[in-house]
Amino acid sequence: MNMKNFLPMLMFVTAPVMGVDAQNQSGLDLSNLDRSVKPVDDFYQFATGGWQKNHPLPAAYSRYGSFDMLQENVNKQVNSILTTLSKKKYKAGTTERKLSDFYKLALDSARRDREGLAPVKPLLDEIETAPNIKSLRDLQLKYADFGYGVPFGMYFGADEKNVTMNILTLSQGGLTLGQKDWYVNNDKATVAIREAYQRHIVRMFRLYGFSETQAEAKAKAVFRFETMLALVSKSNTELRDPQANYNKMTLKQFEENYPNIPLAALTEAQGVKPEYIQDMNVCQPAFFTGLDRLSSMLTADELKALMEWDVIMNSASYLSSEIREANFDFFGKTMSGRKVDYPLWKRATTQVEKAMGEALGKMYCERFFPASSKRMMEELVRNLQVSLGQRIDAQTWMSDSTKANAHKKLDKFYVKIGYPDKWTDYSKLTIDPSKSFYENVLNTRRFALKKMIADKAGKPVDRDEWYMTPQTVNAYYNPTTNEICFPAGILQRPFFDPKADAAFNYGAIGVVIGHEMTHGFDDQGRQYDAEGNLHDWWTASDAAGFNKRAKLYSDFFDAIEVLPGLHSNGRFTLGENLANHGGLQVAFNALKNATASKPLAVKDGFTPEQRFFLAYAGVWGQNITEKEIRNRVKRDPHALGKWRVDGALPHIDAFYEAFGVKKGDKMYIPENERLQLW
Repeated sequence: MNMKNFLPMLMFVTAPVMGVDAQNQSGLDLSNLDRSVKPVDDFYQFATGGWQKNHPLPAAYSRYGSFDMLQENVNKQVNSILTTLSKKKYKAGTTERKLSDFYKLALDSARRDREGLAPVKPLLDEIETAPNIKSLRDLQLKYADFGYGVPFGMYFGADEKNVTMNILTLSQGGLTLGQKDWYVNNDKATVAIREAYQRHIVRMFRLYGFSETQAEAKAKAVFRFETMLALVSKSNTELRDPQANYNKMTLKQFEENYPNIPLAALTEAQGVKPEYIQDMNVCQPAFFTGLDRLSSMLTADELKALMEWDVIMNSASYLSSEIREANFDFFGKTMSGRKVDYPLWKRATTQVEKAMGEALGKMYCERFFPASSKRMMEELVRNLQVSLGQRIDAQTWMSDSTKANAHKKLDKFYVKIGYPDKWTDYSKLTIDPSKSFYENVLNTRRFALKKMIADKAGKPVDRDEWYMTPQTVNAYYNPTTNEICFPAGILQRPFFDPKADAAFNYGAIGVVIGHEMTHGFDDQGRQYDAEGNLHDWWTASDAAGFNKRAKLYSDFFDAIEVLPGLHSNGRFTLGENLANHGGLQVAFNALKNATASKPLAVKDGFTPEQRFFLAYAGVWGQNITEKEIRNRVKRDPHALGKWRVDGALPHIDAFYEAFGVKKGDKMYIPENERLQLW
């Protein structure tokens, strides 16, 4: 069973409420500007061109922006905690000892080089010597906690039409490249990646001890199977339809529909009681139909290759330098355009965070996140809620009944700020320094799985669960709990500056908060009611009005050419683009509310309205490789940084007023072509 991979709808920061008199600086770094261009022609370049020039792309990054600089700072803060822990002695069994031991294992690359394939060779030999399909299926049950050769996701999560209870949820998977586009699109760049991927599979099998002949045969089997899976998989755009992804059925129905997928046996092997899987949500039935058919045709050699490939991919980052570097050559260099890997300290820190993130988060908050920041953030969120309520009331195309339901949902937002009220108990996690790093990694994965089963299988939904650690530089909206969450890690520049005035902070962190709130009313979020249930609360005419406006925005982004011959995917990025639009509208309105009695002065040559938009754009200053642009267009529901600015602002009337944008300027679009939503 795979843990739910919860994708927040944005990456952003939090910020305390701004008392109008408390901050006196503009917050702007004027060196970030490029005054050689006019803001009315290319606002992104005007606002961030200086930053781009002064921060060339580091060799270890495929994209490096002001956001990444913040993440780097947080990484260093977390690493300072681990470094301190590693220098002290702690009693066996304590969380501090487990963190220290695991970090030391992560740092010990010399030991991993000496061990070579030893941590995985017994498992690979066991798979390779299995005589038949039945024996391989038995091995899948023996190692069910890790899902070798099981190409779909399984987790317990909220039943989207009964959100107080968790339900077994099954979703498509099995694609190493992440999404079907890499397997089915035939543009030159995609074909080149596909060909490189096939060579990579061969290379990795060779590094794991297989002969050239074996490696080539296994690579063909893996690639062929993944290609066939891709053909029956939904695209990322199609996956955005929550109604289509809700298909409840009983275990009996599942077994009748998909007789070649041993779901009951797999879950039982993981320790799940049969009564907890009698009902389930099969998110993509057509995928499972295709998988069932493919499973019935698998030969023993093909299944061996698939299981072994899973072992390889699950272990490559935790074995010798030669193996890790080979994996980086493809996923880092070829796919993303990175030139070198991250330094060892950073990789080790990230690996500890994956395993024991909340334990580190507790220490992080104690050291770096004051309680006062949490209180100020709570006040700012309340201000943005008031503003969103005003924006809802201002929509002339919405009926009173839909507005009333929108207010009901807004009023029931569950707000999480900084850190959780209860922390994960790691007492049952074993970290054994006498064993290899990879064996300990498997222990952490098994711990996470068992915890998820214990906490959720047959249990009510815990609304206090956090889907991110406190040190995460990110934020999210979760529709089934109707919650917005802002972890502590994101409460820093470029999102918040305690010395800057309200114009800067509402333009930066304020837009982030408004963005996450607006996710509750984007093309996906609007389909969930105030309680979090997937339930249509819109009148038919209001829904039609929303869809008409959303299509206008989708079409606008579809027309954006991000590279020669490569366009943005307006449907795929629609939710995030709508949230950007709503966040800007809501935060600007909140700024006007906050400064109504005492307007802000011109600072650094810019009006408060201009500083608001400059602060927003400054968050997205970045340099990025062409390969990473192509990669993100396929996999990232967020528009590229440039277009979160130059795509969003032409639809904001206040931007026209702030900078005097007029017909003939490149940022200008006619008023009747601008999105009017929220």
